[in-house]
Amino acid sequence: MISRAKTLLKKIFGYADFRPLQENIISNVLLKKDTLVIMPTGAGKSLCYQIPALIFDGLTIVVSPLISLMNDQVEQLRAWGISAVYLNSSLPKKEYQSTKVRIRRGEVKLLYMAPETLLMPGILTFLQHLTVSCITIDEAHCISEWGHEFRPEYRQLIEIRRQFPKAVCIALTATATPRVQQDIKTSLGFESDNSFIASFNRENLFLQIIPKTDPYFQIIDFLKKYPDQSGIIYCFSRRQVDDLSADLASDGVSVLPYHAGLDDTIRKNNQEAFIRDNVRIIVATIAFGMGINKPNVRFVIHHDLPKNIESYYQQIGRAGRDGLRAHCLLLFSYGDLQKINYFIRQMSGQEKRAAKQQLNALVKFAESRTCRRQRLLSYFGETVSFQKCGMCDNCLGPGKPLEDITAQAQMFLSCVKRTGESFGAGHIIDILRGSECKKVKRFGHDRLSTYGVGEDYSKKAWQHYSRQFIALDLLNQDSEHLTLQLTDKAWQVLKNREPVMGAHIPVAADYSKFNSAEPDYDPELFDILRKKRKELADDADVPPYVIFPDRTLMQMASFYPCTKEALGRIHGVGRVKMESYGSIFIYLINRYCDKKNIPLNRTFQQSEREMRPSRKMRRFFIVGEAYNNGESIAALMERYRVKKTTIIQHLYRYLQSGGMVSINGLIDHSSLNPSDRQRVLEAFHSLGTERLGPVYDALDGEISFDELHLLRIVYLADAMNTVESE
Repeated sequence: MISRAKTLLKKIFGYADFRPLQENIISNVLLKKDTLVIMPTGAGKSLCYQIPALIFDGLTIVVSPLISLMNDQVEQLRAWGISAVYLNSSLPKKEYQSTKVRIRRGEVKLLYMAPETLLMPGILTFLQHLTVSCITIDEAHCISEWGHEFRPEYRQLIEIRRQFPKAVCIALTATATPRVQQDIKTSLGFESDNSFIASFNRENLFLQIIPKTDPYFQIIDFLKKYPDQSGIIYCFSRRQVDDLSADLASDGVSVLPYHAGLDDTIRKNNQEAFIRDNVRIIVATIAFGMGINKPNVRFVIHHDLPKNIESYYQQIGRAGRDGLRAHCLLLFSYGDLQKINYFIRQMSGQEKRAAKQQLNALVKFAESRTCRRQRLLSYFGETVSFQKCGMCDNCLGPGKPLEDITAQAQMFLSCVKRTGESFGAGHIIDILRGSECKKVKRFGHDRLSTYGVGEDYSKKAWQHYSRQFIALDLLNQDSEHLTLQLTDKAWQVLKNREPVMGAHIPVAADYSKFNSAEPDYDPELFDILRKKRKELADDADVPPYVIFPDRTLMQMASFYPCTKEALGRIHGVGRVKMESYGSIFIYLINRYCDKKNIPLNRTFQQSEREMRPSRKMRRFFIVGEAYNNGESIAALMERYRVKKTTIIQHLYRYLQSGGMVSINGLIDHSSLNPSDRQRVLEAFHSLGTERLGPVYDALDGEISFDELHLLRIVYLADAMNTVESE
């Protein structure tokens, strides 16, 4: 059955190879084994149940929490020619009934419903007369009270499982700590430990946290880096959403608001405008996002602190779903803690304890001066081998050498001690600067020896110092009242035993350190294709990415596929989309190539043989073409005066771009014996090919990365040739 799954992957969805864990998960589900899937947003969770649904004889029920999420999934499935429907309150009565008729006739493979709908007695009676092969529970973290979006209805889904004992169950989520994972399995009655946990590491997301000083101008400055790009700005309250979106609009930014207080029609229209690229930016509360599958979101800004790491991770997960780089900026302020703590104080019992723990973890993450990605992954129970990810602000560094700030630390820490460790940073700063405010005098703190000793430094400078002292573990800060307490490390500083190194002046946010590094493509052709995509999408009343995502258009604008054979090898071009849109895009590409004197009637491998005179042909394509035409790796090394590893990397990039590589002779460059080569290929089959680290670890470090780079090409080339022949 997995062979059929691979065929569907290429012919229906237009993908040449499974992503990490997908093949293992699909195999497990096809064997009717209950399965828990923890995968980050954009890693391909949906295929893990959509492909089995196409193979199973009966119906696959998908439990989804939001109407917008169902609509989005169904639209995309229908664009691939898959019979998918939803039953929810958005359907007119007549269409609701006709949909049920189609389901009863066996014309539907996937049925999407909210848990509330599925639990209705009438729906259960209706489904009892059908063959239900699979029950899929999306956003499964909603089952757990320890999750960040607990929904009581999800706890009742165990009853649905009992109604359909022969149906396999697959639960999927992007955000679940080990505790939540166990709660999901227990709540759903999973007897065996068939859990597949992908890395939470979204390598294409750049993580940046900066002090919130002047948020509006910080955001305006940030947006200059991303002209004409889609993005989401999250705010804490509805009022902030309205105010910020209005201010941005008055400054000429293409923006709309989104929150639960808006009229239903306005809110829906604003969301649709964003999804369909009619507006560039959405400013929203946390009510926005779960149902959004827009792949080309290039940035997410947190104007305010989210409630916990799970919310932060899920919200930044809206960015870069197409696999291209995206920027995630959080404006951090201790004042935001007060707003969150206000709501936590309204809670009680287990809910309150969980919320406090989650908020404390988020603050530690924000204050950290070490690799942010490492901290984030460890929160979800993932161990990483790297010390620096190279894709966060801490790893890129502040751009200035650290300086001695021991004297400032001693002043601040001493003042904290002399006030009984019962006040927050703002009060300590007032004392150090010699403020005559009522609070200082009321407590008699104007008589302390530390009163006025720091008057040479501005309030902003002291705020900057205080944040560093917390990040350096010299101070603990109570998350509810924001009071400061000395740590053991602080006493070493006060006793002149430990120096403190930091920055005297707040470092301005440097957005230029992050390079979006979009693929090399012809921007003029891309713009032509994007405009045509928008026209087709508007005519079909679907979002543009349902036609083709940006990544697919970028490949078209890189390789100029002028025939159906060539277009069929582009990522994301399956059978149905080829039939629906292939001739339109081929015509546009041919017309453009004719205008620019780029040769026509070429196969995909030949498509970059002659580029526009103003563009330099990319090396990896030339190397791939030359190798396929019989030039040896040794000859290519000599021609370009590079090492073998460089040629191997070029061949891998050529494969990634959709080219085919002949494996004849390639295996001869491996120094491994046949048994070890087979071990490596089996590891790729099990763990996927996107990241070599997991494969290296699975083989106990016995196989060098040079060998893994080579054998990855062998594995991928063989897999692509197999799919092509089916």
